[in-house]
Amino acid sequence: MAVRPHTPDEAPGVPAAERGDSWVPLPERGRIRARGVIERVTIAPASATPSFTVLARLDQDGRIGAGESIRIIWMGQRRVPGVQAGVALRFEGMLSRVAGTPTVYNPRYEIIGRPEEN
Repeated sequence: MAVRPHTPDEAPGVPAAERGDSWVPLPERGRIRARGVIERVTIAPASATPSFTVLARLDQDGRIGAGESIRIIWMGQRRVPGVQAGVALRFEGMLSRVAGTPTVYNPRYEIIGRPEEN
């Protein structure tokens, strides 16, 4: 991951995405706010611990991790109302890497678009 020095108009400690800079890569870990479109939904079998997992492609118009995929997992949920393939989400949570895949557990989220609205 390339790191560039701050210019005088940049505020140290303020993420580039919040300053309005162009695309920045996903961090290895830390709090993120992003948006993307759900590509895949996985529901755990009835015999397993309840979880609802989606794979989202981060929005090209967004500034964090554009074009990358991120796994979002809701623990203790068999389904999340309104969340299905093709839905656009804005979400916030703690990012970590699980087996090399960027993952966010139990994020705050907002549905910002549905497939039938396109």
